[in-house]
Amino acid sequence: MNEPGVLRVVIAEDNYLVREGLRRLLEDSGEIDVVASTGNATELLDAVRRFSPDAVLTDIRMPPGHHMEGIEAARAIRASHPDTGVVVLSQHADQSYALALFADGSAGLGYLLKDRIGDLEDLVHAIREVHVGGSVIDPEIVDTLVRRRSTGPASPLSDLSPRELDVLREMARGRTNAGIEQALYLSSSTVEKHVNAIFTKLHIPATGVHRRVAAVLAFLQNDGTAAPHS
Repeated sequence: MNEPGVLRVVIAEDNYLVREGLRRLLEDSGEIDVVASTGNATELLDAVRRFSPDAVLTDIRMPPGHHMEGIEAARAIRASHPDTGVVVLSQHADQSYALALFADGSAGLGYLLKDRIGDLEDLVHAIREVHVGGSVIDPEIVDTLVRRRSTGPASPLSDLSPRELDVLREMARGRTNAGIEQALYLSSSTVEKHVNAIFTKLHIPATGVHRRVAAVLAFLQNDGTAAPHS
């Protein structure tokens, strides 16, 4: 039986050295129990069926195709095991991969660059966030999207103030209001004011959707016409 608060995780990575390094890194944190490690998507799906882990950490490209097996496996896992969160690791800071991952919704999904492996705190935070149904997007991708999408006049993000963009960036990273307060050195009332302004300017309804997830989706998907959804 696991210690209280320790998450059961399955790793999928075809590079043996990276896979073993990840396993040891996560287990040394004291917050993760790696119940299985696999080398391809077929083995990953089988391990999820057998162990029903709290979360999965998977490479985006694996044998046999080395295409987007990790993303396809993540969507299959979320459909069959909705209590299992999935973090996809990628070498590519390309928003199209993140959009492919979040095509059916972002709840319980995370997309991190492999460079993030070196930051154990961020990696464990992402695993915990997807486990509770949150979503996490790598800060480098978020920063690229902010720079690119906030400048177009057709983008709803162009209505946000620079500080509201900062807050939305932190929301996309999976931070709670308390986490945003610490990251941006803001008071709780100021963060709450900015969050509400973001919801209003992005036309996210007060009911019927997970508003933070909808904001992140709007952030990822908006082209001036896309409507947020849960």
